[in-house]
Amino acid sequence: MDGAKTLLQDLDDAIARGTDESRAKALWHATDLLITGRYVDDEISMFGEVIGRLADEIEVAARAQLSELMAGCDHAPLNVIEKLALDDEIAVAGPVLRDSVRIGEKVLVESAMTKGQAHLLAISQRETIGEAVTDVLVKRGNQEVVTSVARNEGARFSGSGLLHMVRRAEGDSILAEQLGLRKDVPRHVFQQLISKASEDVRRRLETERPEMMSQIQSSVTEVTGDLQSKFGPSSRSYFVAKRVVTTQYRQGNLNQVSISNYARQHRFDEVQIGLSLLSSLPVDVIERALMDRNREMILVLCKALDFSWDTTMSLLFLGAKDHLITARELHDNERDFSRLKIETSRSILKFYQSRKNSAGADPATGRQPELQVH
Repeated sequence: MDGAKTLLQDLDDAIARGTDESRAKALWHATDLLITGRYVDDEISMFGEVIGRLADEIEVAARAQLSELMAGCDHAPLNVIEKLALDDEIAVAGPVLRDSVRIGEKVLVESAMTKGQAHLLAISQRETIGEAVTDVLVKRGNQEVVTSVARNEGARFSGSGLLHMVRRAEGDSILAEQLGLRKDVPRHVFQQLISKASEDVRRRLETERPEMMSQIQSSVTEVTGDLQSKFGPSSRSYFVAKRVVTTQYRQGNLNQVSISNYARQHRFDEVQIGLSLLSSLPVDVIERALMDRNREMILVLCKALDFSWDTTMSLLFLGAKDHLITARELHDNERDFSRLKIETSRSILKFYQSRKNSAGADPATGRQPELQVH
C-alpha cells in the first residue's frame, strides 16, 4: 500500500505543476495502473481522488475514453463512476450507465430523473435494472426507452410500473407485444394488456404465449360436464333463488350488503346469481371464480365492484372447501386484494364481459346489464 501511496503522491504533484499534456499522460498512467493492479479499498479511493481531479480538466473525447475504461473495471473508484454517470454528455455517461457494475441504484435514479432520453436509453440497456429505476424509466422515457426496458429480461418492475406500461401500450402495438412476451407479467396484468391490444397483437400473443392465453380462456369458458356446480342450475332451489335475486336487482336493492349477507348464510345460489347481475358476467363464470382454488378472479371481481375486504373474505370462505381457509392463505389473499387497483380490476372485468356477453343476453334478466360500481 505504501508503494501505491507514494506513486499517487508523485502523480498528484505532477498534476499540480504540470502542463495539459503531462496531466493527460498522468491520467492514463493512473488509469492503467488501477485497471491492471490489485488494490485494497483505501488504495482504490486514492486512485479515485487523482483520476477524479484529472477528469475535471480533460475534454469530452478524453472523458468518453475514460468512461469506456471505467465501465469495464469491477473495482473502479465510486467517485469517478458517479461523476461520469452524471455527466451531461451521453458519450461520457453512456458507457458506465450501460455497463458498470459499480454504479449504485441511487445514482441511476438520479440520472434517470434529471438527464435526457439518451441517458435513459443507456440505463434501459443495463444487464439488470431494479424496480426503483424502472419506475422512473417507464414514466419519463420516450417510446424507444420504454420499449427497450420492456424488452430487457433483466429489468424488474413494480406493480405500479407494470400498470403504467400497460397504459402506455394502448395504441402502441410494439410495446404491447414486448410487454406481453415478458414471463414476469402476472396474469391479471396480462389480461388487462390484451383487453386493450389490437387484434394483430392478440393473435401474436396467442401464438407466443399459449399457456397464458389458455389460462384466461379457461376462466371465461362455460362450465360443462364434470365442472357443473354441485348446486346445479337445474335444481328447484336455484330457480327460486334466481327469481328472488332478480326481483331484488330490478328494484335496485341488490348491493354489497345483500351479497355479504347471502355469503355469510352460505346461500351459494343467491350469491352467484347476484354477482352475475352486478358484474354482467354469466353465472357459470361467477361459479368458477368462487370455486376455483386460484382466488385471483374473485379478488379482481370484488375489487372491481368496490367491495370491502370483509365482504370479499365472506365470499372466499363461501367458495373454500368445507368453508375453511388457513390463516396464511387468508393473509396472502388480503395482501393481494389490497394491492389490486379498482381501475385495473374494472378493465379486466370489461375484458371478461366482452368475451362472454357477445354470445347473448344474461339469462337471469333477459337483457345485458351494465357493470354496477359503487
